[in-house]
Amino acid sequence: MANSSSHFGRTWRIAKYVFVGVYNDGFIHAGNLAYLSLLALFPFFIVAASVASILGQTQDGVEAVNAFFLAVPPNVAAVLRQPIHDVIHARTGTGIVWLGVVVAAWTSASLIETIRDILRRAYNTESGEPFWRHRLSSLGIVLVSVFGAMIAFSAQVAMAGADQFIQRVLPFADRATALIDATRLVPLIVLCMALYGLFYSLTPRKYRAPHYPKWPGALLTALWWYGTVLILPWALSHLSSYDMTYGSLAGVMITLIFFFLVGLGVVIGAELNAALAEFAPGGQQETEEQ
Repeated sequence: MANSSSHFGRTWRIAKYVFVGVYNDGFIHAGNLAYLSLLALFPFFIVAASVASILGQTQDGVEAVNAFFLAVPPNVAAVLRQPIHDVIHARTGTGIVWLGVVVAAWTSASLIETIRDILRRAYNTESGEPFWRHRLSSLGIVLVSVFGAMIAFSAQVAMAGADQFIQRVLPFADRATALIDATRLVPLIVLCMALYGLFYSLTPRKYRAPHYPKWPGALLTALWWYGTVLILPWALSHLSSYDMTYGSLAGVMITLIFFFLVGLGVVIGAELNAALAEFAPGGQQETEEQ
């Protein structure tokens, strides 16, 4: 009975910590993330296309963009598809290209720095590291994200090819078909792993020990993301007057709303991880300095 009461008390403290943190800072951070996501989205794909071109895999850069459109609501994809396509294919001149890549990488790194600040505030810590070190690590995360997007796309293409092969050549292999169908969850798993890596690399060093879990926040954020992808189109279909309210900016507003909701999920995930660290079983606390 005492253990049950203690468990309930810890759960209540964690829930309260998350609620207070999200209420105090969540909406401000979500708005900032929405703006920076829209600002950094085009530069990120410029970097992705440039890296793919250097590696001789230009088509992979384009397909990575197409894979991104599968992870956002159709309304958002419809708004972003043509502008991103135009930006990627309009780059001319070697000097201009490399200048654009540098600016794009710096802009994308600013989004990473915002997430770092969200985690720092969630854990109530301050950074003692110099600015340039943080910025270099953020640039590294951007490059890793580019390669991760290409690998994820390659895996998606491979599974799609396997699915077509089984259906055409081995139509009787029901078990194999069911296995291939199950791999449609791979994008969610990849997103969860990417968020885990992001949370781990940006969490204050004091709280990177194994007994401070990172996966709950990553899983919650991934599920929140996919829930937003499923629910937002349905919600917009019941709001027939939103295009009359925003006029020609309706598409941009939908995109900002989507990124705002995703940003709110990132804040909730960060606050959850911080709460689990604050109220760790047995009151474990690290005394290591930042």
